[in-house]
Amino acid sequence: MPKNVYNAYHQYIKKNYGGRVQKITIDAQFTCPNRDGSKSVGGCTYCNNETFGTATKVRMNTVTEQLLSGISYSKRRYKKMAGYIAYFQSYSNTYAPIKKLKSLYSEALSMDGVLGLAIGTRADCVDEEKISYLEELAKTKDITIEYGLESMFDESLKRINRCHDYQCFLDAIELTKNRGIKICVHLIIGFPWETKEQWMETARELSKLPIDYIKIHQLHIVKNTVMGNEYRANPYKMLSKDEYIDVAIEFLENLNPNIVVQRIFGSAPEELMLSEHWPWQTSELTKELVGKMEARGNYQGRLNPLFTVKKANIDLPNNDEHLTFNL
Repeated sequence: MPKNVYNAYHQYIKKNYGGRVQKITIDAQFTCPNRDGSKSVGGCTYCNNETFGTATKVRMNTVTEQLLSGISYSKRRYKKMAGYIAYFQSYSNTYAPIKKLKSLYSEALSMDGVLGLAIGTRADCVDEEKISYLEELAKTKDITIEYGLESMFDESLKRINRCHDYQCFLDAIELTKNRGIKICVHLIIGFPWETKEQWMETARELSKLPIDYIKIHQLHIVKNTVMGNEYRANPYKMLSKDEYIDVAIEFLENLNPNIVVQRIFGSAPEELMLSEHWPWQTSELTKELVGKMEARGNYQGRLNPLFTVKKANIDLPNNDEHLTFNL
């Protein structure tokens, strides 16, 4: 049986819960400060929330209805479940008054079998009151806050209309650490103005931070976005599948081996894609990446001088993002 060469989320969950834990994605009708005019309008230049698979299907459903639908689907598909994580995914899911957050999160946690929350948000949408509330929840539930960083370079953050800088992200990490809340960071690899050296620098810098999880994926250019309009007018040079796999392998080799990798590849609906659509499932891409790592003797942390690590002796997951279910 093949062995894993990176610290995979699948194995982490199996070790901690003894079985499959399914994420149920939720759209709780949030927005973002760079969409509603408080900082900007239009959102990040790459972002079309239709690619998440939730925005157009469940925005009028309650949290309870979305969870019931996802749990019912999971029970039909899988024989045995260890539990569920309510994944607040679309837009910025701490961007609301604390009273509303408590209502939504409490509703999700009241469902039978829900072990905790995964909350996608931005670094500029948290404060002491919100983090203190999550800290209290984390005493009895599995609570993860997922900060969308996308790039650690301020020039890139400006170009994608992120409307916050890297220091804002570092401040959010400082606010969140050591409070029982797991921290996940989301990155996009492949902005055409960035270089491979910058992506490796990102891996090494994030390795120094108190991060539990990381998600990376390749840049997509999709319809109904600012980047999409730019791409139509003057197509960017995009990473090919093989180029991205090589970059991702080197990124993992520069990454702290204690950081659990939740995702390496992303996907978007083919009908929304403007850049090349990769027709392979993320599980197939992951197996190709792992096969190359094994053949080359690569493994997570090998190139980071801050860590002495041996190749992980754990089972290969059959899908690096298998815990996510889109309604």
